[in-house]
Amino acid sequence: MLEIIALTVAFWLHMAATIVWIGGLFYQAVVVNPALERLPAERGRLAEAMRRRFQPLAWLSLAVLFGTGLLQMSGNPNYVGLFAFSNPWSRAILSKHIAIGLMLLVAAYQTWVLNPRLSRLAMKQEADASDRVAGEISRLNRVSLAIGIIVLGLTALARTA
Repeated sequence: MLEIIALTVAFWLHMAATIVWIGGLFYQAVVVNPALERLPAERGRLAEAMRRRFQPLAWLSLAVLFGTGLLQMSGNPNYVGLFAFSNPWSRAILSKHIAIGLMLLVAAYQTWVLNPRLSRLAMKQEADASDRVAGEISRLNRVSLAIGIIVLGLTALARTA
């Protein structure tokens, strides 16, 4: 009974974290970034303010996804071992994890390279350079969203395998 409760909570937390992470990327890529492109003078400053709000939520979501994903994976009857890819489910999960790894690389680059650059430029009020960095972040948000959609597709594939 305790195992069923733990898996139920893990599934719920996993879905909630997915909504925050992928939903946040979707909102930024489809709603916010196009609107910011129409405000070139404030783009960098607004992108910096949004980053400060969303980035901690995104990293928290990733931590929750990691922990709950491990619990779910180990509780799945298709799981046959760490480096065992003998069934369609395990191959779909491997592909999903490779895609997530790419998303993590993009997120890490944004967090530790582009975002500090944007912060410095926003403090110096260098609008042109800040706008270029915000544009690069916007492009990477779209890339992350595309990979996130692939991750959701691979999750669906794994569930039907």
